[in-house]
Amino acid sequence: MALLLLISKIHICKKGRGRFFMVKNSFISVSSQKEKEENRGSVEFQVFSFTTKIRRLTSHLELHKKDSSSQRGLKKILGKRQRLLAYLSKKNRERYKELIGGLDIRERKTR
Repeated sequence: MALLLLISKIHICKKGRGRFFMVKNSFISVSSQKEKEENRGSVEFQVFSFTTKIRRLTSHLELHKKDSSSQRGLKKILGKRQRLLAYLSKKNRERYKELIGGLDIRERKTR
């Protein structure tokens, strides 16, 4: 499984008389080239790549709230990931639970 790194960039913006700071978060996936070539077709790799795209688009939409084309793209990617996860949960429940735990996607139910 690959690693996700969170990188924060601070932008100084001048508007009128005052200054304000914007923090832009970006996620970078760290995995070896060999690992990427071996697992491209697997459900786990596809869910992982969709998750990195979702996190990147979410951080983009925090700054640009009215970007409707990015919102549409985010909804499409969320649907694709949801269908893949549903497929994986039907076929192999153990791999599904391991993937969900590794990527920290779903909230765990506490009772």
